[in-house]
Amino acid sequence: MSESTILLVEVGALLLGLGLLSRFADRIGVSPIPFYLVAGLAFGDGGLLPLSGGTEFFEIGSEIGVILLLLMLGLEYTASELVTSLKKSRTAGIVDALFNALPGALFALVLGWGPVAAVALAGITWISSSGVIAKVLRDLKRLGNRETPTILSILVLEDLAMAFYLPVLSALVLGAGIAAGATALVVAVLVVLVILYVALRHGRLISAIFAPNHPESLLLGVLGLTMLVAGLAQQVNVSAAVGAFLVGIALSGRVADNAQPLLSPLRDLFAAVFFVFFGLATDPADIVEVLVPAGILAVITMATKTFTGYRAAASAGLGIPARWRTGLTLTPRGEFSIVIAGLAVGAGVEPRLAPLATAYVLITVICGPLLARLPEAQWFRNAMRRQSTRAARPPVSPIS
Repeated sequence: MSESTILLVEVGALLLGLGLLSRFADRIGVSPIPFYLVAGLAFGDGGLLPLSGGTEFFEIGSEIGVILLLLMLGLEYTASELVTSLKKSRTAGIVDALFNALPGALFALVLGWGPVAAVALAGITWISSSGVIAKVLRDLKRLGNRETPTILSILVLEDLAMAFYLPVLSALVLGAGIAAGATALVVAVLVVLVILYVALRHGRLISAIFAPNHPESLLLGVLGLTMLVAGLAQQVNVSAAVGAFLVGIALSGRVADNAQPLLSPLRDLFAAVFFVFFGLATDPADIVEVLVPAGILAVITMATKTFTGYRAAASAGLGIPARWRTGLTLTPRGEFSIVIAGLAVGAGVEPRLAPLATAYVLITVICGPLLARLPEAQWFRNAMRRQSTRAARPPVSPIS
């Protein structure tokens, strides 16, 4: 068969299989994300039946998937809601960084990998997966929940922090001087500030470019603007996800409302592609050797992420069920962790960092969506009810 024929057959067969897996997941009431990852492992290098022609399609599609997931999240909120949420979550962001970055750094130092690898592993364990969490929120129909703005604000703070972190890490792993690292950092910060300013001050002007009642032009225009901003942001070491999210909040009114149903099918398609490619890029044999240390690190940092998310929701005045939903939903790590590991390993920092990061992310990506469903279990609801009762009980005064 020709290359184009192989591409069509492989991509078509895999997408059909994903559709069946998604239907099965819906039938049993779980998120399809773990099934997508397992499918990717089965058809990647070292898997049961490696793809020969469809990998490039899934690689490009995975990038589009993350962008669309964050764009759709941005469309759910206005710029003013974002600023309010960020102001409320500054302290939570600091706590999140301390409790979730330190375990990774200490783990690398204990393994004897050195300070640069410690900085890299700190980033891997710190940043939650915006792409995974966005899909979990949608699958569990929690986009309208009270805790979602808190979750979103933490994700945005982490993504924005990457604009500072990645240039610094790049300078460290490449052995660049302080001046080069500082220049990259300043450029990244300026880009983020410009995009955020435009979104906050000129969102209505941006929305006026589009015709809300013309579906074809609206779909093409919003998607084109999002890809353009995401690409420009990534060019200067700012997350493409940050650019896509800020485009989403910049659009308002009928443009945002009408764009959501048009973009939803594309989001579903490319989000599935994103998770499949994550599995395709992983060799199962490499995971076996580092499974135990990765599992230990995953358990520790899923616990710390749950704690910091719980405390952030408590600071926002949310009830105990919403606190648990916040903490457990934030546990998956994903796209940023792989980017960080690739950057470090590509520069020759520590070759064992790549399989450890891959195994770690796979564990958290598989366990995270399952943990996010825990608050819906009856036994967990009963436990939260008892916790709420104890919290509401007034203290008993000593008998004098």
